[in-house]
Amino acid sequence: MSSNIYDDIRKRHLQILPREQEHIVSISRIEESSRADSLKEQPKVLVFQRLIKELSKGDEYLNQFPSSFFEKIISEEYAQAKKYDTYYVGIPYSDNQGDFIVVISAVDKYGQSKLSNLLHILIAIFLANLGVIYIVGSYYARQILKPISKITIKANQISAMNLHLRLETGRKKDELTELALTLNNMLDRLETSFDIQRSFVNNASHELRNPLTAILGEVEIALRNERSKLDYIQSLKTVEKEAGRLEPLVKSLLKLAETNHGKNGLTIESLRIDELLLDVKDDLDSINPDNNIIFDFTTFPDDPDQLIIQGSKSLLKMVFTNIMDNACKFSNNSVVIVKIKADYVNVIIEIIDYGVGVPQDELKSIIEPFFRASNVRNFKGFGIGLPLAHKIIKIHGGQLVINSTEGTGTFVLIIIPKSLPQIEIRN
Repeated sequence: MSSNIYDDIRKRHLQILPREQEHIVSISRIEESSRADSLKEQPKVLVFQRLIKELSKGDEYLNQFPSSFFEKIISEEYAQAKKYDTYYVGIPYSDNQGDFIVVISAVDKYGQSKLSNLLHILIAIFLANLGVIYIVGSYYARQILKPISKITIKANQISAMNLHLRLETGRKKDELTELALTLNNMLDRLETSFDIQRSFVNNASHELRNPLTAILGEVEIALRNERSKLDYIQSLKTVEKEAGRLEPLVKSLLKLAETNHGKNGLTIESLRIDELLLDVKDDLDSINPDNNIIFDFTTFPDDPDQLIIQGSKSLLKMVFTNIMDNACKFSNNSVVIVKIKADYVNVIIEIIDYGVGVPQDELKSIIEPFFRASNVRNFKGFGIGLPLAHKIIKIHGGQLVINSTEGTGTFVLIIIPKSLPQIEIRN
């Protein structure tokens, strides 16, 4: 077939691709002695070697392919390659005229335009999805953060003047509800602390104001006119009496303020609880000779060294003095029993009286400063002793437990650890 006839057939019956080229290499002429052999009958290695030798004669079109391209044509009877924007396909072909390798190349502009259109579509879809995701994400983010915004707005409205306000918890049991409940619990504690502080200031100012007013009034009356010696003596006695009321109150307030600083500045030493309690008994004997304090040694440990603890002697002495004095005072000097126990970790002191006791509904408030039970208003006191004792024992890492029944008596349990961690011990 001539080239003209072939081109005419192509134009009429075949689709012409852009920059299409056909290249036919005759393998039969590689070696004249093997012309009668077909491609499939010859060893593949020999055919490949002859093909490479033929291509080395200067065929620029075929020389642009690597040897693996032709090796694949011979071994697998099909190969394809791509260089820049041109695609190449090669196959072996055999007929009655001999064995050939046919390589066809063309530019796939239609496929490239489809790929380009696909790229543009993907970019457009990507950008559109970004916009949709941004809009939907912003909406859901606002919905998710809306409860937090409500909590923030409500929390900013709460101040010292309106601590009764609380955050809305909602009905869902999720992390935000748990956060709101936690903040509400914190506000409850803050409100309680503010109420206690407010009550403390009011009671302290009231207790301080009464003796100061009496002293100033008595002095003013004494200085207004000249009076007799007996009148001056009476005025001084009144001043002395009110000053005597004022002195223990001021000392207690100072000690209460001192305990607010915790363990800082305390003198810690080794001391025996039994000896400290006996010292307190001696002091109470001189202050209140009618007391009826009895030590019960049935629970006393065999080894006295088990009663040695580390603590502040002055503060612990104040604790036992207050509690034992209260036991005597509120029982009208009836029997007060003191027991001492010890284990490997703690020293335990029990103080039992059979006095007026404390009403059950008021028992939880007895460690608040200036609180006095309703059935002890006729007894002398300020309501500072137990709160001070509670703070001192807490500083020493111990516990103060009070059980009381109105009209029956009071049971006080004091547990003090033998050692105080993170405190420098002074011998």
